[in-house]
Amino acid sequence: MTGRNVGEQSAAVKQSAGPDAHEAAVSIRTAVGAAQRWVVMRARAKAPMTDDEQLLANFVASFARLDDLSAFRETDPAAWALRLGKPGKFGAHSWRPRAVKTARESLEVIYRQLPVRFPALYEGLVLSYRWAEVDLGRFRLLANPRGAGLEGLKSEMFRDTGLTELLLPAGLLQFGKGPDVNYDPVCFRVAGTTPERAPIVRLDHEYLLCDRKLVIVEELARDCRQLMEDVIERARAA
Repeated sequence: MTGRNVGEQSAAVKQSAGPDAHEAAVSIRTAVGAAQRWVVMRARAKAPMTDDEQLLANFVASFARLDDLSAFRETDPAAWALRLGKPGKFGAHSWRPRAVKTARESLEVIYRQLPVRFPALYEGLVLSYRWAEVDLGRFRLLANPRGAGLEGLKSEMFRDTGLTELLLPAGLLQFGKGPDVNYDPVCFRVAGTTPERAPIVRLDHEYLLCDRKLVIVEELARDCRQLMEDVIERARAA
């Protein structure tokens, strides 16, 4: 119903006798207003993804091409919470990441303990998806488990205080580990730059834990965007 139709019907109602005429006109306007708001909401829901949202969706879709995404309940509770169907022959469950919208304020529980912020793309990732630890070839991405807020992610990031007490003062924000069973922390190196330009580096965990020295083994990407694009390309080639 158009605004013109509403006006015509309202005018007609006003011309009728009785105290209920005005209430009827208000009722018509209210109903049509609700319908118009519903149309706007539907249009917004169907709006195309932004470039960054598409990048994040492609990045998360790469998980299943680079990792078998299976785990045992006893060894990976985060994966168990994302399980699909029945367990396989040896008892492992398959799991998949899930799109879960999380309030931006949830980041503050982590930021209260960090010297700097994450790159915007990584913020978008953790606020839009939940996943278990996943091996993406050159590094493992720390889990962002299901649950209220981002307490699970915080626990993953601060699990080893021996690492964090050395990494954080140096502007190194861990969000991953080396591939397979490699324990080297993979971090955003934010010191001396901005989060958006922070290179991705892997540090030697033995130097950190035994000698308390920061030794960079390799630079994985010049920034978060290039890291995600590299993962997507590797997944397409897999």
